[in-house]
Amino acid sequence: MAAKLIFLFLVFLLFLYRVKPDLDNDGSLLTQLTGGFNAERKNMSLEGDAVIDNNGILQLTNKSVHQGVSHAFYKYPIQFKNSSNGKVMSFSTTFAFALINERGKLDGHDFAFTISRSLGLFNTKKDGNILDHIFKVEFHTFNRTKFGDIDDNHVRVGLKSILLNKSVPVDQSKRRDFINLKSDQIIQAWVEYDARINQVNVKVAQQFARLRSENFPYHVDLSPIFKESMFVGFSGSTSLSSSSSHYVLGWSFNINGGAKNLNLDKLPKLPTVNGSKKNHTSLIVGVSVCALVVIFWIVLIFYNVKKLKKVGVVEAWELDIGPHRFSYEELKKATKGFGEKELLGFGGFGRVYKGTLPNSNTQVAVKRVSQNSKQGLREFMSEVSSMGHLRHRNIVQLLGWCRRQGDLLLVYEFMPNVSLDKYLFDEPKEILGWEQRFKIIKGVALGLLYLHEESEQTVVHRDIKAGNVLLDSEFNGRLSDFGLAKLYEHGSNPSTTKVVGTLGYLAPELTRTGKPTTSSDVFAFGALLLEVVCGRRPIDPKALPEELMLVDWVWEKWRLGAILEVVDSRLGGEFDEVEAILVLKLGLMCSNDAPKSRPTMRHVVRCLETKQALEEEDDFMQSYPTASASVGDNEDVADVEDVLTPPFSVFSGDDGR
Repeated sequence: MAAKLIFLFLVFLLFLYRVKPDLDNDGSLLTQLTGGFNAERKNMSLEGDAVIDNNGILQLTNKSVHQGVSHAFYKYPIQFKNSSNGKVMSFSTTFAFALINERGKLDGHDFAFTISRSLGLFNTKKDGNILDHIFKVEFHTFNRTKFGDIDDNHVRVGLKSILLNKSVPVDQSKRRDFINLKSDQIIQAWVEYDARINQVNVKVAQQFARLRSENFPYHVDLSPIFKESMFVGFSGSTSLSSSSSHYVLGWSFNINGGAKNLNLDKLPKLPTVNGSKKNHTSLIVGVSVCALVVIFWIVLIFYNVKKLKKVGVVEAWELDIGPHRFSYEELKKATKGFGEKELLGFGGFGRVYKGTLPNSNTQVAVKRVSQNSKQGLREFMSEVSSMGHLRHRNIVQLLGWCRRQGDLLLVYEFMPNVSLDKYLFDEPKEILGWEQRFKIIKGVALGLLYLHEESEQTVVHRDIKAGNVLLDSEFNGRLSDFGLAKLYEHGSNPSTTKVVGTLGYLAPELTRTGKPTTSSDVFAFGALLLEVVCGRRPIDPKALPEELMLVDWVWEKWRLGAILEVVDSRLGGEFDEVEAILVLKLGLMCSNDAPKSRPTMRHVVRCLETKQALEEEDDFMQSYPTASASVGDNEDVADVEDVLTPPFSVFSGDDGR
């Protein structure tokens, strides 16, 4: 009897081990099947006709089987709800699929990305007012008017029997190179849920349609529909009158972050459609059709050349899959014609307007780049490409962009409390308390750690300063303005580039090497730490000579044992001395002349979270070198690009970026 009980206990422990999700440090579960399903074959639950072939392709339905229903789920449950508040967390997924129909037969029925409370076949039992707790994004190639379908090429988001919206056509552009779910080509789809605004975004792109995509937003709060843990996967079905095969070639899923991108070239190849043998008649017909298509496109290009010149030539970078592209008319309406009453601020780059998107009532900030701005097309490209796939609570989210002739516009989340510098310098309307300052410092540190080590590529921001830290409604610090950002693969060497940045935040080695690194970002972050504590700019021409360079002044006070004298007097002495000393010490460490002597952002975050300095920091503070720079009489902090190099023009050739 005792042996039997021990055996049952061991089985129970094994069950707990198998069902526990694999959580990373952020509490997010990441499923990456970016090279096919071979590596995760044992972790997939397959039902019906679903199989994983020898090439690693998931085949949901079989064209030889009629009226079949199949499911393929990741067999371990994923925690979707935040245990502290019961809200569904943000999630993101992308997958590549193909819907192959047998020639001469009717098109197949449903293919769907599915989130379900249980594996496999769905329960028909009602639970409360929400049927089955099932979330589906369906891709339809069959027109069923009785279910509200509008055509045989559309997307629909549904909660089992509760539809969020009427079906939406996959291709809304009405262009001739439209996206067609029945093209026998690979389709890539993205599904993202933003828990902050309760919005589901669905985007699709066709592999050979010049990588153009369509985007469909739906507004719904998933918290009452989702259980705490759910299963993710795919479902497919066919009917008596249809014959088709549904394939999934790759899949990526993530909680509280962007899903890892799929490289379509590295995915398994689709099986040959309808056999490999083709007769000569088919070949002749195919060649003739191709010739006619080529002639048609040549005529069309010449016919529309004037129109293309008017709206602006489509550059190669615009063909990449990125954030949503807004129409100019949509943003003009959102900002009330870019009216003066909607103006939030302006600078050398142009103006920023407050806007409200007409279809969703979502508040946004629209950055309209001036045609005379130094932030030209290449900086615009950098900001779109670097911010488009970044997902972190301490980074301002780029929602989309627009380009029309000379107008370049970027659309961000709206930050109601504007930028940090408005609360630190000159005569602010409101003084931030110490708790708010310390929270902002920690938030920016976490955002910078994400850029340096946790995003898909290493992102060097290159322009960290108080003016580029925005504050949300709860005064959380959010990094913004990625116009000067530099991306490179983890572990690789950054290339030499033009020296850009802002005086007082510029690491001394940049003027010698011209190579932006994570360490040069850390130097700028050190200047930010000191100015948040002291309430002063890194270089202040108005100050006394001994206080001109903030870092030198703070170091001198540290050497004299009077470090707390540098804390912003406007706090009235109400601050945590231990935290203030720690932040000042980290600020001095980050401001070291030698890049190798500066801490990493992971080191800084660890110190801020434990509120303790490490032993090596105390050794370092015994001898600390800093660098000073000469400053002109202009009280405004100047762009170092203006000081060191001629004005930048996107038409002057390759700038090294």
